[in-house]
Amino acid sequence: MTFSLKKYQTATLDVLRDYLEAARLIGAKPAFDTLEKIGVRAPRPYRPLDGLETVPYVCLRLPTGGGKTLLSAHTVKIAADAYLEREFPIVLWLTPTNTIRAQTLETLKRPGHPNYEALRDAFDGRIRVFDIADFVQITPADLQSHACVVVATIQTLRVGNTDGRKVYAHNENLEPHFSAVSRNAPGVERIEDGDRKGEIKFSFRNLLALHRPLVIVDEAHNNTSPLSYEVLQRVNAACVVEFTATPAADSNVLHNVSATELKAEEMIKLPIRLTEHRSWEEAVRDSIFTRQRLHDIAARDSSYIRPIVLFQAEKKGGEITKEVLLAYLVEQENIDRGKIAVVTGDQKELDGINLFAPDCPIDFVITIEALKEGWDCSFAYVFCSVASVKSTKDVEQILGRVLRMPYAKRRADAELNRAYAHVSRNTWPNAVAQLHDRLVDMGFEDSEADAFIENDPRLELQGGENPQYGEAPPSTVLDLNEDLSAFDLTPEDRAALTIEKTEEGSRITFTGEVSPETVTRLAASTRSPETRAKIVSEAKRHSAVWRSHVAPAQRGVPFRAPQLCFRFDGALELADRETFLDVRGWNLLDYAPEVTETEFRLSDSGVQWEIDLSAIGKLTERAVGRAEQYDLDLVDTGWTENQLVSWLERKARQPDITQPVLLEFVRRAVASLVRTRRLPETALVRWRFILAKVLAQKIGLYRAEASKDGYQQCLFGPEAAVETSFDHSYDFVRDGYPSRWNYEGYPYLFQKHFYPLVGELDNKGEEFECAKALDLSGKVKHWVRNLERRGFSLPLARNNFYPDFVAELTDGRIFVVEHKGKVYATNDDSAEKRNVGELWERSSGGKALFLMTVIEKGRPGLSEQIAAKIG
Repeated sequence: MTFSLKKYQTATLDVLRDYLEAARLIGAKPAFDTLEKIGVRAPRPYRPLDGLETVPYVCLRLPTGGGKTLLSAHTVKIAADAYLEREFPIVLWLTPTNTIRAQTLETLKRPGHPNYEALRDAFDGRIRVFDIADFVQITPADLQSHACVVVATIQTLRVGNTDGRKVYAHNENLEPHFSAVSRNAPGVERIEDGDRKGEIKFSFRNLLALHRPLVIVDEAHNNTSPLSYEVLQRVNAACVVEFTATPAADSNVLHNVSATELKAEEMIKLPIRLTEHRSWEEAVRDSIFTRQRLHDIAARDSSYIRPIVLFQAEKKGGEITKEVLLAYLVEQENIDRGKIAVVTGDQKELDGINLFAPDCPIDFVITIEALKEGWDCSFAYVFCSVASVKSTKDVEQILGRVLRMPYAKRRADAELNRAYAHVSRNTWPNAVAQLHDRLVDMGFEDSEADAFIENDPRLELQGGENPQYGEAPPSTVLDLNEDLSAFDLTPEDRAALTIEKTEEGSRITFTGEVSPETVTRLAASTRSPETRAKIVSEAKRHSAVWRSHVAPAQRGVPFRAPQLCFRFDGALELADRETFLDVRGWNLLDYAPEVTETEFRLSDSGVQWEIDLSAIGKLTERAVGRAEQYDLDLVDTGWTENQLVSWLERKARQPDITQPVLLEFVRRAVASLVRTRRLPETALVRWRFILAKVLAQKIGLYRAEASKDGYQQCLFGPEAAVETSFDHSYDFVRDGYPSRWNYEGYPYLFQKHFYPLVGELDNKGEEFECAKALDLSGKVKHWVRNLERRGFSLPLARNNFYPDFVAELTDGRIFVVEHKGKVYATNDDSAEKRNVGELWERSSGGKALFLMTVIEKGRPGLSEQIAAKIG
């Protein structure tokens, strides 16, 4: 059973694979420092592990709801192939708590669960999963013929004094694992007293140290103490991959996934509609109304959804405890007790209950903090906190439960794509700021947290109805203790905000987007630093929410860019690499299978080869493999030539090459190595992982060569019939803008960007100036910052070209702009991009324009270049 990954998940794993392959060739630190960190702003220099400086040690950052456990399961195979070069690795999977350990074990062992299936598919069913408490059940045969995953809490191993800990203790049951280990083996602990003093301990720690595990660290931000790093030294980790939403400041963050990406891939419910109430009773009452309204909407959905409310009560000794809240629900709101589950440390009423079952009666769950670990039900839609906000961790973990989208699929009714929060002003005195901070703690970018909180300033929902929300963007009401009613507002200001005098001071109502200059002047007119900070933060948040309502994408405005096509056999085909290969009719067996000495050769130090590190664009020549003696290549491995060919074919498998063709190509390659170059079969088996990489690259180069021929033939050949067509358009859809980070909104507020947030644009530099020039053009209707590898593209001979900006003009034409710095404007890459961009324009029949802008002395400014092109 195969579960398809989301695009951001595939991209995350691709980055990890690229890094580990590069680390295998040039080392952990050089690979990290050279490789592009996707989505990571201002990446830090690589920080190696003390005592394990050569070991790859990287962090993947995903917000809550991103599927970190599933990606961890896929990581096992990637690390085994790309770096460890082991058929069956041993994995130490570290979790922060016993609850998450138990949940992880359950998902990795249960057939049908995506985590289990990922491991099963990766190793053809040859997988063993163990709780660390059961380590004595691991046999030498398991380690030789199965990938073995041991799940543990970091606390099990993280102790200063190891005496008394079973994982560090001598255990005779483990003796078979050490029967062939040399008495002089380095890096192992030894018995310190008694008749066997000095002998190797038969301990699980030593077993790990000898086999050098892949270490996966879940919620890695909990493991930053020196003792945590010492654990990695003790087990002699071969590779460490961390997953977390909130990395430590010095983490080696390799890849960052944003909440916007999760939303675009339909993984989480956003925005969060926040309502503040006078009292906790009103918050509870309107949570019930919200759930009922959602229940009525869900009844029309194609999938079964039963919206659930999560109540957060106060701990024992507080005012609104679980007992008080339960009594209120039953006695005052007349909720059937059978519809309520209480889940706390000593009351676990959800044990054994399937919340997804259509006959499940539970509509309300009361908790304090127990749900923060290992609880996941995407039917949770409403978060209601009646507790004083003291532990931010408790809040963010429970809040995270209501963000998961049912079935990871956007629903037809927009109300089912949001999450809802109800709080009391008594216990949440600064609700918007507090909720904002919790989202940031959960892995949201600051600008995302601003945009994804819709604050309802009214004190009650009036029976569950909320007339404020609809087509009109919401306003923001800000009550201050200072009188600012005399503040001088310009006519433009009055269109965006009003200021009224109140008994306490004044009330500011933001109704539109307020300029940064006005916000600065308004804040400067106040006496209190707290008031100034409040005005700035609320104005910033309001602008983000306002844009999320008025942006063209949110209003359903269509925006389509025609794509480059060509006619083939009478049909209009999209111009992409796969089509070029089809036209070219490429066949791998038309290419030479022989592996040359430059590409792969044996030496006294092991093996040497040449491979193009495409991930970092650098050619590494004759990289040296594992330092093993050459004589070992003559030791019989028990493999036949046919077994090696089959193994290599599986490793080099390609989606566009049939299995018989690939198998024959690999057979010819191996035959040439054995019969022509006279290399020992045993050596090829020993170095099969390297050989698989060489063959995969060789096939990739042949594919690129065939694609280049097809590219020239289809687009620039004498008989090419090229057309830029809206029949094959790229659609900028409402929620399809998966930016990895966002422009923060200063020093310029963009007015015409198609989406609420401007993705992946710095607030200075030439590209910023180009975006500003587009935004200020009177002939631009709206524009978008095009995303690399996730937006509109034009084909190149070897890959795709993603222009910097795509705009729709007021006359309906589509305008594509690529900006080049002066030093890059005339290189071969820019020339190829200019050629295909101009071809796209020429073939559009006047429907499209392409411009490559450059800032240099003697050339008109960016605004002038854009105006001249538009005409």
